[in-house]
Amino acid sequence: MIVSMWMIRDLVTIEPTTPITKAAAIMAQRHIRRLPVIEQRDNGTHPVGIITATDILHAYPPHVNPFAIVVSDTSQTHITAADIMSRALQTVAPETPIYEAARIMRNMKISTLLVVQKTKLVGLLTESDIFRAFVSILDSRQGGMHITFEMTKEGEDIFGFIAPIALRWGVHVVSLISVEKDGRKMCVVRIAGTSVEAMLEELWHSGHSVLNVLRLP
Repeated sequence: MIVSMWMIRDLVTIEPTTPITKAAAIMAQRHIRRLPVIEQRDNGTHPVGIITATDILHAYPPHVNPFAIVVSDTSQTHITAADIMSRALQTVAPETPIYEAARIMRNMKISTLLVVQKTKLVGLLTESDIFRAFVSILDSRQGGMHITFEMTKEGEDIFGFIAPIALRWGVHVVSLISVEKDGRKMCVVRIAGTSVEAMLEELWHSGHSVLNVLRLP
């Protein structure tokens, strides 16, 4: 799966000169917590920053709720998006694998990635979108079988191990996830087809450690 399958395409954006009072009103009306800041040039929308609800809150006195329907405090009307936006943007391309986007978010400790194609803003990817993507991989409503196992043979490639077995039994590999933690290589494979039990039996005798089997209706 790639970023373009899960990114937000219907973007709400503002410009650097937009007052933060207007930005707060947009967030409140659209029920969103972040706004890309863009400039129009070269027939495209180019990101120059991003502001979050937290950025706006920090720009107001503690007793003021800038997202209220009516804000009586007008002392911040002179502050613009350019004054508070983050300029250190983290971007990915639409064709970036979703797991790579998740890795970037984790390593950078951020919750949003701007999706850029040839310097033009085409989408937004948030932690919620990443979560939706991974839930879809493990969606039990699609039936089949989930097998969790530990790769105990050192140096063996997960794909090289699973693919021949699935091919031998005519089983469809719906998804395959591999995670290394504390020196252990844990894998979750979701399979579907008429011979899933036969494939499971072979996995039991493969020398690797089958930890959990979930049969899905």
